[in-house]
Amino acid sequence: MKQYFNIKGNFGFGCMRLPEVGDGIDTELCKAMFDKFLAEGFNYFDTAHGYLGGKSETTLRECLTSRHPRESFVLTDKLTEPYFNKREDIRPFFESQLKACGVDYFDFYLMHAQDKRIFQKFKRCQAYEEALKLKEEGKIKHFGISFHDKSEVLDEILTQYPQVEVVQIQFNYIDYEDPSVESRKCYEVCVKHGKPVIVMEPVKGGSLVNLPEEAKKVFDELGGTPASYAIRFAAGFDNIMMVLSGMGSMEMVEENTSFMKNFRPLDKKEMEAIDKVRSIFRAQNLIPCTACRYCTDGCSKHIPIPDLFACLNAMRAFKTWNASYYYDVHTAGKGRASDCIQCGKCEASCPQHLPIRNLLKDVAKEFDK
Repeated sequence: MKQYFNIKGNFGFGCMRLPEVGDGIDTELCKAMFDKFLAEGFNYFDTAHGYLGGKSETTLRECLTSRHPRESFVLTDKLTEPYFNKREDIRPFFESQLKACGVDYFDFYLMHAQDKRIFQKFKRCQAYEEALKLKEEGKIKHFGISFHDKSEVLDEILTQYPQVEVVQIQFNYIDYEDPSVESRKCYEVCVKHGKPVIVMEPVKGGSLVNLPEEAKKVFDELGGTPASYAIRFAAGFDNIMMVLSGMGSMEMVEENTSFMKNFRPLDKKEMEAIDKVRSIFRAQNLIPCTACRYCTDGCSKHIPIPDLFACLNAMRAFKTWNASYYYDVHTAGKGRASDCIQCGKCEASCPQHLPIRNLLKDVAKEFDK
């Protein structure tokens, strides 16, 4: 695996799901988990101001940065949209993040959760320009983005800002061909622009660990854990710089570092198992939409029908917050499922002959509450 930016290994500690106790973070356990992670030869830590209600950054100060030499770890933080409204807000917020984390600089600073709408605000506030100025001053070593939207939006951002050094995307074996997430297409855009990829959600927020029994049996027959196959799937692609895991227990740290320490990509038999598990998920009462998009051409309400069907499929299969998040991404500036006027033009053009109007009612019932 190619080494990037003084990072050890290709596995990172996501600090969004740290262990909690009472109303706070279990700092003693965090110290032990961080120490174990470093001892196993890894050094990349990822946080953001909004994680754990602001406690993620301060926990890193107490449990990592105040206890280990600065050169022994790589720390990533992010500029998140709710915390600024103009360019002049960015630097004070950034300085507060440095103080919260107990460091003088960030190794990586990412423009957080970029999608079409949020990118427009970042442009309006010249956030990319301000971050690049912080890089010139040495307060940021490397500049990047995290991303949640369609591949065409990512292509637009990387074309406008070639200074972006790394891109963090959602990437796992279920979302690989999912039309609402477009993991594969987003990855290919990164390759096209020559940007190393940081993977988030390799186990889809835990959904690829807590598998349906039929799917779990497929991996049990091979002897590994569902998490190991999911993380190794993501890490096995060229151009993947880092796979993050939001670890909340010592057991997770021990398990994940054990198979990532001597990383090997999935072999043919293991990839076949991944395909079987995908097939099991596809059979779970999901809408058989092929995302041809014929249905959207004549929609007067501009409803992104295939994207919303993909979100409902994800909710049915995984029952995860992530589906609601992507529903809001795909409906930003467009029609929601509940906006359907039941004209029927979509059904007339659907090659799968889907009852789209009724299915949109199902989508609205789930997401437009």
